[in-house]
Amino acid sequence: MSEIKNLNPECIWRNFDALTQVPRPSGHLEKVQHMLLEFAARVGVEAFKDAAGNIVMRKPASPGMENRKGIILQAHMDMVPQKSNESTHNFETDPIQTYVDGEWVKAKGTTLGADNGIGVAAIMAVMEDKTLVHGPVEGLITADEETGMFGANDLPEGELNGDILLNLDSETWGKFVIGSAGGVDITATLEYKEVETDKDDAAVKVVIKGLKGGHSGLEINEGRGNANKLMARFVLEAIAEYGARLATWHGGNMRNAIPFECSTVLTLPKENVEALKEAVAEWCALFNNEYRTIEENIQFFAEDVETPATEVPEEIQDNLLDAIYGCHNGVLRMIPVFPSVVETSSNLAIIDIEGGHAYFKLLARSSRESMRDYIATTLESTFSMAGMKVEMSGEYGGWDPNTDSEILHLLEKNYRELFNEDAIEQVDHAGLECSVILGKYPHLDVVSLGPTMRSPHTTTERCLISTVAPFWELLKKTMAEVPVK
Repeated sequence: MSEIKNLNPECIWRNFDALTQVPRPSGHLEKVQHMLLEFAARVGVEAFKDAAGNIVMRKPASPGMENRKGIILQAHMDMVPQKSNESTHNFETDPIQTYVDGEWVKAKGTTLGADNGIGVAAIMAVMEDKTLVHGPVEGLITADEETGMFGANDLPEGELNGDILLNLDSETWGKFVIGSAGGVDITATLEYKEVETDKDDAAVKVVIKGLKGGHSGLEINEGRGNANKLMARFVLEAIAEYGARLATWHGGNMRNAIPFECSTVLTLPKENVEALKEAVAEWCALFNNEYRTIEENIQFFAEDVETPATEVPEEIQDNLLDAIYGCHNGVLRMIPVFPSVVETSSNLAIIDIEGGHAYFKLLARSSRESMRDYIATTLESTFSMAGMKVEMSGEYGGWDPNTDSEILHLLEKNYRELFNEDAIEQVDHAGLECSVILGKYPHLDVVSLGPTMRSPHTTTERCLISTVAPFWELLKKTMAEVPVK
């Protein structure tokens, strides 16, 4: 039996455990969509899959609550598929292996999927519980939030009936999120013709791993190492000092995750191999020293590999390296009126160079539309100078805070009554779906909340067990006290 199945509150953890048994990486959601529709049929609530792949559930008001405002409980069904280097997990077929580690629920070698499986499990708990008191309730479980918010972006207008949106995708208990950043996906590509490798050259594979990675919005201000950026520093020296040439580069795998691993294959004269390996050891020590209070164990090493037949032409190699070196990564600006919150940032998330194709994939974020456009243009300019083709996609706006929100005040009142302390209002640098949904349903009163999670989008993702029960209590009390329409 699963360790987590009977944690308190059982209704949420049991449903979350069920979700962990169903593969649901972004882009592969057929199994979880089917599971959610089967669940709704089993517990007797209306449900359907809309044109965007979202699952919508509807539960009528409790007797005597028909005149209350309708609440939409919203979470996303997909999870970020990250795994450790040693893991053989297949996200499209294998269940997530969860376990309890002290105060936390974690996963073995993979992301946990509590982002946003806990939110989905809470919706399921509401839908199945016949004892709850509430007005009309809808569950909106969106598709592919992690890869471009496709479910929210393609949500049909006029599909939802509610007046209040409670987004269940926040990650610090006791903080109510009332604003979030917008974002845009940036993809830079270059096609090139490979050249033959000098047949007398040797080849080494240089690898950096062990970095924390993390959420490219919520943790972008923590100074964590970006594997692609760190690798660029070494490769530049390898080219200049050891006559190295670039054959391949592979770093990162998710736009919204700080890349924690990267590998390159370099060719070079055989007589320079040992000197390069010595330099790798020196860079390893340097990286660990630079990040000694942030990263715990950066691994940086080189190993001999078979010399590839082809490599990147020298001019293209230099241009691509200039682009990697020169492009902005990390925080650009904090919010002037909220100086502790990031306003604008970018994440050099994915680099793939091999076989005549170069692909750079980034996510730029900002709570201010003009600054989002500025950082996007900055990146486009950098890549254009390297001769790359640049495309923008998946653009979404920010969510402006509303401190006069009726549902915010009710949540704050209930939080104070239940826990004898004040909640905190917060604006996040993460990209929440609230902004997109508000664009289609501007009348909604919106707040985001959830139990405490840490390191989402990484293999150290974890959920704090003690925060799930109070989250459930607050949700139940708020639904029972929802205002009259």
